[in-house]
Amino acid sequence: MGDPDVLEMVQEEERRAGSEERFFEVSEQDLSSRESSFLISEEPRFKKDEQSKDSIFFRDGIRQIDFVLSYVDDIKKEAELKAERRKEFEQNLRKTGLELEIEDKMNSEDGKTYFVKIHAPWEVLVTYAEVLGIKMPIKESDIPRADKIPFSCMLGPLKLPRNVKHPHAEYFTAQFTRHRQELFLIEDESSFFPSSSRNRIVYYILSRCPFGIEDGKKRFGIERLLNSHTYSSAFPLHDGQYWKPSEPPNPVNERYTLCQNWARFSYFYKEQPFNLIRDYYGEKIGIYFVFLGFYTEMLFFAAIVGLACFIYGLLSMHDNSSSTEICDPEIGGQIIMCPLCDVMCDYWRLNSTCLASKFSHLFDNESTVFFAIFMGIWVTLFLEFWKQRQARLEYEWDLVDFEEEQQQLQLRPEFEAMCTHRKINAVTKEMEPYLPLCSRIPWYFLSGATVTLWMSLVIACMVAVIVYRLSVFATFASFMESEASLKHVRSFLTPQITTSLTGSCLNFIVILILNFFYERISAWITKMEIPRTHQEYESSLTLKMFLFQFVNFYSSCFYVAFFKGKFVGYPGKYTYLFNVWRSEECDPGGCLVELTTQLTIIMTGKQVFGNIKEAIYPFVLNWWRRRKARTNSEKLYSRWEQDHDLETFGSLGLFYEYLETVIQFGFVTLFVASFPLAPLLALLNNIIEIRVDAWKLTTQYRRPVAAKAHSIGVWQDILYGMAVLSVATNAFIVAFTSDMIPRLVYYYAYSKNAIQPMKGYVNNSLSIFLIADFPNHTVPSEKRDFTTCRYRDYRNPPDHEDKYFHSMQYWHVLAAKMTFIIIMEHVVFLMKFLLAWMIPDVPKDVVERIKREKLMTVKILHDFELNKLKENLRMNSSDFAKHLIIQENKVHLAKSAT
Repeated sequence: MGDPDVLEMVQEEERRAGSEERFFEVSEQDLSSRESSFLISEEPRFKKDEQSKDSIFFRDGIRQIDFVLSYVDDIKKEAELKAERRKEFEQNLRKTGLELEIEDKMNSEDGKTYFVKIHAPWEVLVTYAEVLGIKMPIKESDIPRADKIPFSCMLGPLKLPRNVKHPHAEYFTAQFTRHRQELFLIEDESSFFPSSSRNRIVYYILSRCPFGIEDGKKRFGIERLLNSHTYSSAFPLHDGQYWKPSEPPNPVNERYTLCQNWARFSYFYKEQPFNLIRDYYGEKIGIYFVFLGFYTEMLFFAAIVGLACFIYGLLSMHDNSSSTEICDPEIGGQIIMCPLCDVMCDYWRLNSTCLASKFSHLFDNESTVFFAIFMGIWVTLFLEFWKQRQARLEYEWDLVDFEEEQQQLQLRPEFEAMCTHRKINAVTKEMEPYLPLCSRIPWYFLSGATVTLWMSLVIACMVAVIVYRLSVFATFASFMESEASLKHVRSFLTPQITTSLTGSCLNFIVILILNFFYERISAWITKMEIPRTHQEYESSLTLKMFLFQFVNFYSSCFYVAFFKGKFVGYPGKYTYLFNVWRSEECDPGGCLVELTTQLTIIMTGKQVFGNIKEAIYPFVLNWWRRRKARTNSEKLYSRWEQDHDLETFGSLGLFYEYLETVIQFGFVTLFVASFPLAPLLALLNNIIEIRVDAWKLTTQYRRPVAAKAHSIGVWQDILYGMAVLSVATNAFIVAFTSDMIPRLVYYYAYSKNAIQPMKGYVNNSLSIFLIADFPNHTVPSEKRDFTTCRYRDYRNPPDHEDKYFHSMQYWHVLAAKMTFIIIMEHVVFLMKFLLAWMIPDVPKDVVERIKREKLMTVKILHDFELNKLKENLRMNSSDFAKHLIIQENKVHLAKSAT
């Protein structure tokens, strides 16, 4: 090589080194000047005609708005403190790399709200994507989608367009890292991270950004600033309007796509676009709608069987021997029943309950046992198939290893702020905040005492409702029991039914009132426990709320099913509540009708009230808020202002959706033997619920911050517990609340008619009481010429040596009931365990797909690192050779010069 070439090579090497030094100097100066310019003054106000009201960009039209903060001027004493907090907070946000743009209140339509728009540049996104362990695509997957199902051609009308159901191709993914950016499929930096990941990253920064030191402790987190009203709101922007697609330069409006294909009520029969929901709202909201959709699909089969059982009861109503005998004037019309209350109530004829006995047969017939066993198997299949669906979802949404990430990364800011101790994490081997158990024990005691107190309050309210029913029963009876009742058939509204209807409605109102207050108390107590992670917080709150809701909604049903009419006593020796009110009796046909009434009113009332509240409440609030905001109509009603005027979904919005679904699941499973139409009502409600939830999320609520979840969490354990409990409750309902077992005992042991085995059952089920044995304080005020009356029980007649003691038939029936419970529980549990063993938690094809993806990911990473190593070695060897040549030529030039 000649001297000119050597000189040119040396000069090129020096120029390159100098340019690199100048690059870093300029970068540091640019960052410093840009930061100082932000701190000194804000950018000038935008002009109205230069920006579209649907724009989701900064004023430059290039940087996308990832998050918005808002606040108003405070005229109170804390105004200066709040302004100082905001200034410090925003300065620290800029130091993390976020870019801020502030809109003055003069530019807002209400003339008083400031908006802080936040943009996360590429450097921030890649940094925190690595911190959060976000998985991004590295190669298009070669595994075909598992969309083919049997009879899929028949389900064509239920399907969504492919571009809506699968908006993106399938990819092999890996946790993002800045040092391997070349590995990932980055075509456009502005669209590489989906908007849900961008707002999740920004919120992560906001929740950990400090805003000052107060009382010797470092304060940080947007949640604290929101609680202190330093900022009035913090939210990510929707993509655009929900009623029209976006126009360039805005990106594709996924909100509009969701509204058109998911939130429309005319699409109630369509499948849901789960992948699009996940991309827009995040995995946590996405998995809720997957669960709700799967639960609704499974309800379809239970609803069909329940409807078939109801139709069977309807068709066999007129052939029912029990109601035929009750309605017969020569049988039921000749049976004089004992009074239903003391003194004020008169005797009455059995045929006055004719309509009630026919209605009871709708739900208390031979199909009741079959349906109870079927639902025990159905709930097992539902939970086992949901395990499989959840495992498939974890694979499809890259959530297989999410649990470890949650434990390591998602510490609650409140936990970090309150902890003064630190210890080494056994997993990460890093120092982290730690709260000693002794600091939590007082709050745990307070929490347990509060939950116990409120559950006791629920029991007290239920007792109060029982007292109400006992108090008004005599009043109803005095109006409805008259001389006519001994001659004519009464209407369907017997004293029992009338009192049951009014008592159920009153109980439902009490339930709503208690829920309203307890929700706020339980949230405050859970916060005081200082849970470590968001998952622990939700699990603790879930346990408190569910225990209360379980007692609140089901206590009255448990009372009617297992206690009412079981401790009545008999005429002349009735059991009294508080020595004042006589215990409630069941209808001669049993308490199943009343349980059905109670269940129908509470379940239907809760569902109707919930849907009305979810649909109308945010709609009215948003309308009123928009009306108040539109004071300066000449101003630009911008994208961030439109979203600001929407209702907030809140961190517990999804919690209440799950709670509502699980409580409904309890109605469907725990007491379904008394009401086979419960799955049908739940199915109809859920079809509406899915579209109502979709509509309110896309149109009436601000966009929630995206969050990850790999399962439905603690709700799954609750569902398993309720499934086990439902087997026992339905067995006891059939045995003790239904009239099925006494009829079977009579059919096989006491019937004397071979042609019509059930003939005479009604007379056999009623005991005889001698009116002369009535105590003076219980005998009816009006004297009758009857010598005996009848009551429902199995006791010896007055002429027996052990009069009014339980007869042998009573013990036979009781033994049959206990035998039935044992057999039914063992059969159902055996089938449950057998099905659980046969159905794998993770489908075989999903296991193979996971193995395939892990293998391909490792291979891709290995090839990438190997190629990178070879390139580095080649570059290093080339650079080393160049360096030797340069050094030799320098020596040669030096010798030549001397």
